[in-house]
Amino acid sequence: MSKPASLYLAGGCFWGTEHYLRQINGVLSTQVGYANGKIKEPTYEQVCTGETGFAEAVRVTYDPDRLPLTLLVQLYFQSIDPTTLNRQGGDVGTQYRTGLYYTDPADRVTLEAEKAKLAAAIGEEVMVEIEPLKNFFFAEEYHEDYLIKNPNGYCHIPQALFELAKMANAESKAAEYVRPSDEQLREMLTPLQYEVTQESATEVAFTGEYDKEFAEGIYVDITTGEPLFLSTDKFDAGCGWPAFSKPIDHRRIDEFEDLSRGRVRTEVRSAKGDAHLGHVFRDGIEELGGLRYCINSAALRFVPKEEMEAQGYGALLPLLATPGANH
Repeated sequence: MSKPASLYLAGGCFWGTEHYLRQINGVLSTQVGYANGKIKEPTYEQVCTGETGFAEAVRVTYDPDRLPLTLLVQLYFQSIDPTTLNRQGGDVGTQYRTGLYYTDPADRVTLEAEKAKLAAAIGEEVMVEIEPLKNFFFAEEYHEDYLIKNPNGYCHIPQALFELAKMANAESKAAEYVRPSDEQLREMLTPLQYEVTQESATEVAFTGEYDKEFAEGIYVDITTGEPLFLSTDKFDAGCGWPAFSKPIDHRRIDEFEDLSRGRVRTEVRSAKGDAHLGHVFRDGIEELGGLRYCINSAALRFVPKEEMEAQGYGALLPLLATPGANH
């Protein structure tokens, strides 16, 4: 099981945002508070003046095995109007701005890429700030679990969206993706797949079966079946190998310095299977984070969207939905 991860999300009044986020399968805990402000230990009254710089926010601790970061961000976008600045519903002020605040710098690529995808889908500027977390102070106790304590309390998020959050990945489980033995790998893989994944070989450019594959679906580790990349993050880099702007969650891959062949590169391996996948370069699409995950087709298995349910990946279907928002 992967270690729990955390992200801080500002989506307007934190009463509704917390209640929405806690419905999502894979969220382990939520805490409401005040993020990225200018003073210490702010009170609710101080934050409400709009002069402290704080945003009402929710710290979400989640299980990346059940809830990939990409899906968490997409579901968050569903709960906000991303086109308004310093306003959500009837609440107006800088404390009600939208924002994603991270403590793991590796999260930023995913956050920026998903923001860019949303902007392209809706054709408008997305007013969600993405920043490292500078500080976070817990809100007063009566704000915690407010809508559980007060079922008829004020909420800017429509009730229907709570059901959306509850059902979005309701079937998701923390699947065990186990690396087979070497003997099993030799039996299940082709010679090329074995050479690439186990001996860090590279397939000849423009020969891989997924170089020009752009159908909807997911790409999984050929050795374990763990989902690694989305078709919605794939682009034609003209390099001869499948290229992705990011993985489903950076915790599903490991990166290592590679000094082979007289060059300095960053190798990419699957975290659970320890299979060599390819390399990551910093010459990708700038608005999607600027990275190019250059991956061997032989290290992947493509699961078309229409087959995901039957093959046990139905919980990931929301990841392929057209980005949208509640506005």
